[in-house]
Amino acid sequence: MPGLIAPSDYSREPPRHPCLKINAKEPFNAEPPRAALVASYVTPVDYFYKRNHGPIPIVEDIERYSVIITGLIDNSKDIFMKDIWSLPKHTVTATLQCAGNRRTAMSKTRKVRGVGWDVSALGNAVWGGAKLADVLELVGIPKLTKSTPSGGKHVEFVSIDKCKEENGGPYKASIPLIQATNPEADVLLAYEMNGEPLNRDHGYPLRVVVPGVIGARSVKWLDSINIIAEECQGFFMQKDYKMFPPTVDWDNINWSTRKPQMDFPVQSAICSLEDVNHIKPGKVSML
Repeated sequence: MPGLIAPSDYSREPPRHPCLKINAKEPFNAEPPRAALVASYVTPVDYFYKRNHGPIPIVEDIERYSVIITGLIDNSKDIFMKDIWSLPKHTVTATLQCAGNRRTAMSKTRKVRGVGWDVSALGNAVWGGAKLADVLELVGIPKLTKSTPSGGKHVEFVSIDKCKEENGGPYKASIPLIQATNPEADVLLAYEMNGEPLNRDHGYPLRVVVPGVIGARSVKWLDSINIIAEECQGFFMQKDYKMFPPTVDWDNINWSTRKPQMDFPVQSAICSLEDVNHIKPGKVSML
């Protein structure tokens, strides 16, 4: 993509807050202390959990940066930041949560694969940007569209972020077209977080924000948007982020028997105490 590059190593990573609990260094995955989640209604950017799959992309020229919209539509189109900025700006307060949140606690019952998150792989932010429904109108897709004339029923978001799970290819995920074209679904192409431009960890210069859906579908460092007939066939849609019972045999798993996770209720957790804290035996008042 013009203006945006994906580094091949971790030598140009951005700075991060020292209070973060690092769950993986390369790629960088970290969460804040529990107390940070309840210190304020809106989670400060520095304390917002970091979920990455490779080295953090770098914008070299914001003027040249663009997202191509292609696939089952009449005409493909490059969308530049000036096109995004020209659309009505919307702000949406939404919580993002990693589907693997609380995986450490689950692993105490039976080992679960993936990054070992505690309870803080979630955060609440005020996202600013253009509604995806408005952006898709730029390529002739009306609002509240279930299918394009060419049979497109899903919107696939492709990142410039390269990851080993995709054999060195880009991270990608999709949502149904009817959700993408519904203004009330508040799906954004966001360029701001808490009133400031996105920082590199959170997708600068442009990312997707899909409220009410697992964080894995809110693709960062957007490279392209593809209108496709079936849901995304990428690793993180087809061979990860699916729900199986504890009895599953991970060595002989049939991924096709489960649908990709989408809607995901936000969890509750006690944040005033860490697991290492103890209370004395006796009566406990819960407020």
